[in-house]
Amino acid sequence: MIAGIDLGTTNSLIGVYEGGFPSLLADNDGNRITPSVVFYPEEGEPLVGREAVRFRSLQPERSITSVKRLIGRRIGENGTEQISGRKGAPAVITIGDRVITPEEVSSEILKKLKSLAESRLGTTINRAVITVPAYFNDAQRGATRRAGELAGFTVERIVSEPTAAALAYGLDRLADRSKVAVYDLGGGTFDLSVLQLDNGVFQVLSTHGDTQLGGDDIDEAIAVLIRRKAGIKEPSITVTSRLKEAARTAKEILSTAEMTVVRLPFLEENKSLEIPLTRAEIDEASAPIIRRTRSLCLRALQDAGLESADLDQVILVGGSTRMPLVRSFVKEIFGREPNLSQHPDESVALGAILQGAILEGNLQNVALLDVTPLSLGIETFGGLMNVIIPRNTTIPAKAGEMFTNAIAGQGGMKIVILQGERELASDNWILGSFEIPFSPSPKGTARVGVQFSIDADGILQVLVRDTSTGAEKILEIKSAVEVSDEAVEAMLAGSLEHAFEDMDARIFTEARLKAEEMTPSVHDALAQLESEIPEDEVASILRLTEEVTSALGSKETKRLKQALISLDEATQGLATRLVEKAMRT
Repeated sequence: MIAGIDLGTTNSLIGVYEGGFPSLLADNDGNRITPSVVFYPEEGEPLVGREAVRFRSLQPERSITSVKRLIGRRIGENGTEQISGRKGAPAVITIGDRVITPEEVSSEILKKLKSLAESRLGTTINRAVITVPAYFNDAQRGATRRAGELAGFTVERIVSEPTAAALAYGLDRLADRSKVAVYDLGGGTFDLSVLQLDNGVFQVLSTHGDTQLGGDDIDEAIAVLIRRKAGIKEPSITVTSRLKEAARTAKEILSTAEMTVVRLPFLEENKSLEIPLTRAEIDEASAPIIRRTRSLCLRALQDAGLESADLDQVILVGGSTRMPLVRSFVKEIFGREPNLSQHPDESVALGAILQGAILEGNLQNVALLDVTPLSLGIETFGGLMNVIIPRNTTIPAKAGEMFTNAIAGQGGMKIVILQGERELASDNWILGSFEIPFSPSPKGTARVGVQFSIDADGILQVLVRDTSTGAEKILEIKSAVEVSDEAVEAMLAGSLEHAFEDMDARIFTEARLKAEEMTPSVHDALAQLESEIPEDEVASILRLTEEVTSALGSKETKRLKQALISLDEATQGLATRLVEKAMRT
């Protein structure tokens, strides 16, 4: 039996496919939702879920919440500001004398879910499908898999949350053909995915998001509002924790009411506070955060090649989408009322359960096709990005190309693996690099095959093989793009903003490489055939060669291309003469 798990920033759920239906499992009190909170006492085992929540306000320094924002990340990236240590090192959390990794914290949540499921079902559960935000990079996905393994699961599949939600939405619409957008605003992350449902095939057309944008940010903004209204200037860590707890409660109440009173007994110096709060006030505080989703939605639509009018439905997922402000904002972006048929807290978990049922063969005629969010390739001679797997390619995917040595006598090739959307390698991110040696050989004779393979979890494996000897190396990218989500957004925006100049740079670089190869060859050919070519033809070819050199120095792409065309036309006969001369000798 394969369990389906929504490992959420704020809450987590687990369920299984039983009797032909997906079922979410509840604890002894009937709660299907487990808070993603872990409390580490000075002695004894960690407490997880509702037990941990009870200690969060009393000992916030020993409580860990929103660990999903740290998993797979490194110090210095956006979202790790509260973590001290060497920049670039994996993020860790210090509680007292203990140093804990985000994977270990997440594994405690998963252990709690595993124990809950086994208790309810009376059997051991060792296999699981776990969901992650669509825009989690390779390092974050790999870290989530490791957390599952630490909890005792064999992780059968890592599934994107919006894709799982679409699966839950579309299961009773298997005969339909429709396009849907899933707007997923959870506790710590945001995703917008565009999917096509076509007779049981769920294909992701595009995805965009921010793994540092979610309900936590809204709670923080409301907490600041409450603090300001209460006149609290420098709150302690305990007061800050209680303010955020109060903000979260106020947000939930004001999703259905117009006004509430925030009551904070014995907050500071035994003073109790009562702060009136209206929906209009929290909307004003939250609006800048919610507006950040607009550009991400528009980019996902653009990547899918669709307009808002092309969509059949916009599905809301994630607890924060209960806010009326979010729903009206989604209506404004997409020009239609959002579909509220899915349970905002449960649909992702239901989709994970269904994916597990598909893997077990309990659900037939259903296929779930995800995509890779950024292009993958290698650096080629001249500093260009050669794309092997383009952005938004359906995964799992496999693709490769053959490369050769650019310099005579070259004894090896360095493979630099890149991710990004720019034409020049220097403008993209390096995922890894390694060298494969081969016997020194004339230029253009070595043959090195490079194959990229992305599995269904989005994990990249690169295979490089010297075809002459069969020697090969394999690199699994487990620590992919260590950059902030703002940098990812900037990358995509830059690829559009600089599209023309990037393409011009690529064309010029390719022309430069051709010129640097062609001009010495022309001079060598003239030296060999000098006595057999009329002087006026030699002079004409030399003038054209000088024009190529001059155009190369001017860095004018159009001029250089035209000069190369003219030189190529003028030297057509040189190759023929060289062959004839070789045959005579």
